[in-house]
Amino acid sequence: MKLIDERNTRTRWFLKDRFGMFIHWGLYSIPARGEWVMTNEKMSKEKYKQYFDEFDPINYDPKSWAKAAKHAGMKYAVMTAKHHDGFCLFDSKLTDYKATNTKAKKDLIKEYVDAFRSEGLKIGFYYSIIDWHHDDFPHYGDKHHPMRDNEKYKDLDHDFEKYLEYMHGQVHELCTNYGKIDILWFDFSYDDMVGEKWRATELINMVRSLQPDVIIDNRLEASGENSGSILTNNPSFFAGDFASPEQIIPPEGIVDENGNTVPWEACITMNNHWGYSSTDKNFKSPKMIIRKLVECISKNGNLLLNVGPNAKGEIPSESINILDTIGKWMMQNSSSIYNCGKSCLQKPEWGYFTQNQNKLYAHIFEGSIGPLGIQGLNDKVKKIRLLSDGSELKLIKPWNTMDYNDYIFINFGTPEHLTYSLPDEIDTVVEFELLD
Repeated sequence: MKLIDERNTRTRWFLKDRFGMFIHWGLYSIPARGEWVMTNEKMSKEKYKQYFDEFDPINYDPKSWAKAAKHAGMKYAVMTAKHHDGFCLFDSKLTDYKATNTKAKKDLIKEYVDAFRSEGLKIGFYYSIIDWHHDDFPHYGDKHHPMRDNEKYKDLDHDFEKYLEYMHGQVHELCTNYGKIDILWFDFSYDDMVGEKWRATELINMVRSLQPDVIIDNRLEASGENSGSILTNNPSFFAGDFASPEQIIPPEGIVDENGNTVPWEACITMNNHWGYSSTDKNFKSPKMIIRKLVECISKNGNLLLNVGPNAKGEIPSESINILDTIGKWMMQNSSSIYNCGKSCLQKPEWGYFTQNQNKLYAHIFEGSIGPLGIQGLNDKVKKIRLLSDGSELKLIKPWNTMDYNDYIFINFGTPEHLTYSLPDEIDTVVEFELLD
């Protein structure tokens, strides 16, 4: 229980803030075919080096990124310090394969940290524990390595312990060179590459000694495919502080084997790629993303929404426009997101509920024919307001509701029994202040 109690203390802010920005950016922004292009196309590191030689993000402006995140209502961010291709956006002393040795000639992570902190946002680092560039990371036969099927590497010796020293050393750098870190987002375990294969206990002990308050995801023993021992009553020392479902919102949220809520965060792309993809224009609508954010909160979860900047260091205009629309909705309705979680009521047919103590928020996605009925609140409501503008809504007792005495009814138009339009077609939020 001690591990769970400590986890609950560390994640207290996380479960209040609820909404963050994921940033996937690196050399893969140049081929612009997604962040897994190196392995998907089985590129050798010699061939991939062309992108290192070319990398020159002339329009990189993390201050504008931070402002876009803050405007959207995001409270924290997580950026790729190193992805699977091994390229470091930070000035690691343990490799030459880093941004300071490209045409960029600067520590891009430091600039990100400074910019986001200046906007009052919490900061996090994504760090891939796998590495397709390092000579001592397994090549041939590995599940994901670009050279997994290349016979030339079949008999090549790898000193995996040497790689682990390198990996641990880079995490040490990230934990010592950038001030207080709020989130460490490791990615990822698979097959027998799990847990103590990474010397996970030693790694966590080191991180905790340097950053005692940092929250850590569950992927030293898990991945987007599964959650690991964080779902048990006896999680491992390296089980993490939160689960990280990927490209899915769990149908019932995430709970442990006793039914207790486990901190979790759904990481979701805006289109179908994490890294920049020039041809992927299949962006989710702001309406969908706002509703999925609400769904996460209603299940006691967070949403980490990704952007994939291009080779010049620009967040795509489609993403900026989406963030802007989300921000306009959040300006009026964020009280139903921050500090909120699962409500005392069951999910309604027309949307979701979220709740913060005695404030219950009805997120109404669909209008009704006649008055809107809500079950379970008889004699429990002190006042009702439309959250976006604070305008009063009244309980009504229409003539055609005599058979539904266990419901209360509200309406947005007159006459009270006819079809009406919702004030906000994305998500109309009604705040119920409940009696103590």
